[in-house]
Amino acid sequence: MVAENDTRDVPTGGLEKPSESKGDISKSASDLSANPDSTANSDAAGPNRRDDRNKNRKLNSNGRRRGQDNKRKGPGGGRDDRGPKDRRERNEKEWQDRKRRRLNENGNATKSSEPSYMSIQFPEEEIAAEERRPKRKVAVMIGYSGTGYHGLQINHKEKTIEGDIFAAFVAAKAISKANADDPRKSSFVRCARTDKGVHAAGNMISLKLIIEDPDIVKKINDNLPPQIRVWGIQRTNNAFSCYQSCDSRWYEYLMPSYCLLPPHPESFLGKKVLESVKEHGVEEEYAKRLGEVKDYWEQVEKNDIQPILDSLDPSVRETVIRRLNTVENGSESTNSASEIGKLEATKDNSTSNPPESTEGSSETKQKAEPTEASDLAQATLVEESSIPAESASAPADSTMTEATDESEETKAKEMHPVERALKQIKAAYVAAKRRYRVTPERISQLQEALDKYKGTNNFHNYTIQKSHSDPSAKRTIRSFVVNPEPIQINDTQWLSLKVHGQSFMMHQIRKMVGMAVLLTRCGTPLSRIKESYGSTRISIPKAPSLGLLLERPVFENYNRRARDQYNLAELDFGNYEKEIQEFKDTQIYRRIFELEEKENSFHTFFHQIDNYKLGYFLWVTAGGIDAAETRLGPMEAAPKELEEELGDEGEENPEEGEG
Repeated sequence: MVAENDTRDVPTGGLEKPSESKGDISKSASDLSANPDSTANSDAAGPNRRDDRNKNRKLNSNGRRRGQDNKRKGPGGGRDDRGPKDRRERNEKEWQDRKRRRLNENGNATKSSEPSYMSIQFPEEEIAAEERRPKRKVAVMIGYSGTGYHGLQINHKEKTIEGDIFAAFVAAKAISKANADDPRKSSFVRCARTDKGVHAAGNMISLKLIIEDPDIVKKINDNLPPQIRVWGIQRTNNAFSCYQSCDSRWYEYLMPSYCLLPPHPESFLGKKVLESVKEHGVEEEYAKRLGEVKDYWEQVEKNDIQPILDSLDPSVRETVIRRLNTVENGSESTNSASEIGKLEATKDNSTSNPPESTEGSSETKQKAEPTEASDLAQATLVEESSIPAESASAPADSTMTEATDESEETKAKEMHPVERALKQIKAAYVAAKRRYRVTPERISQLQEALDKYKGTNNFHNYTIQKSHSDPSAKRTIRSFVVNPEPIQINDTQWLSLKVHGQSFMMHQIRKMVGMAVLLTRCGTPLSRIKESYGSTRISIPKAPSLGLLLERPVFENYNRRARDQYNLAELDFGNYEKEIQEFKDTQIYRRIFELEEKENSFHTFFHQIDNYKLGYFLWVTAGGIDAAETRLGPMEAAPKELEEELGDEGEENPEEGEG
């Protein structure tokens, strides 16, 4: 957000900011029309000159010059002063109106009778009997883990962070029953909207609350789950808006260091990268950029995968390879049973029939073995995203442990040698990723990519539904830094990236991470980031939301005015540093680490990108942006299978969140 001028937050005698005045529409409108002071003063300055000038001008039915009713008045100009003046607020209102609108058979709008998180209803008798208490404009400093929530912003149907906070305000009597049916009655404004699953160690809400009770913060927290906390409530001036007064924001992104490993050379993307490198004659530059990880997968094949194959019975190994080939061709589910059946039949026959000549067996082995590495690698990667993380660090046989209530038939199928071998191979690939330890040189390469984001650039490719010509696509990044000291959690090494910017668009940070990491892992020239600021519409995948958290917003300009003009305390999350750090460790970091161990979110994400067999991500190759399939504009729908990776799912509101 661009820094404000010094007059924005000066008290205005009760006139609210546009985004906060929804509940006082009639008052604002009447105040504007009933206050003649400004025109009276100007009339006194030169009435005769004005009368002469207007003598021959025609008046309308209201006694005013034609067109005067629409003349610019004050900061709102010719716009409707009763509605949201800020573009973001206006877009949000229009979007929400479209989403909530339902038509009956006659085409008339109907009201939904379903329960709403935005409206807490009380009987009229309780509202009438409630004692009226004064409200004060405040800033509420909060933190939350976004796991299990549909983002921050309150809405009617989904469970959101703000929905729980609003309910806690009402339960703690910080919001009256009369105002519990609509957050806008309390001038509810958020600082930074975070996406689904995104966390925040520090964020802010500004609104009017009843804060007479000295224990109000404790009472609010008592009505919140442990993964949402209110750090403090602080008085502000009446015109304060935490969204408009925020100068910049800090975000942190956590990811396993194995994200920097190159695509497997037998994956679709890995093949395309290598083919393009050879075609353009840049093998030497490519090898230099990859450094020590260039032959990483070759070593995994030799040291981890081949021993598993060598330990198998020849007939089992042949069936495993055939199974992997059918997976590669997309027909694994239909052929797996028949393949195992053939193997069983072969075993049964072998007890009564002598094998064919030794020469024939040798020939079969010779045909199978040369393709083991390539076929196995590609086909295994196709399936491996579903492997539980526990299997990567546990002994291979432990992956076959079955629940006691499963049928004997299922147990027999799972314990078949072919199935056991496939699980061992998959677990070996995941374990190989997790034991990777990033080098300082590799971290330095990632840092060089992140440095390309600094400054003011056009990030239309890093969000949804924005064109290159949209002025709001230009955003300023002050810094983007990766911590050179990784942290070790269980068997996985993690990297911490911190970005500081004025404001961010929906999915912007996650797409920035996605771009920088893809360039690093594929040995792509970093000039590709500068090219992404151009008018060509390219597809940039968004990194998993699991690793993103809002560190805190910054209020430099407001704090200066609060100190020098308003005699109010500054808004400083540093006052709660100890509590925030403890919350991050227990509620945010722990959830991130545990979910990654359980679900392999980052492994699954890059697996999908590497094996997506259309050309939307081929801008990472030596062929550049011209080698990739491009989209005509911001409104062109993404391929259905790409929606999740790009962030274009369904009717997603581009104004709904940051990061």
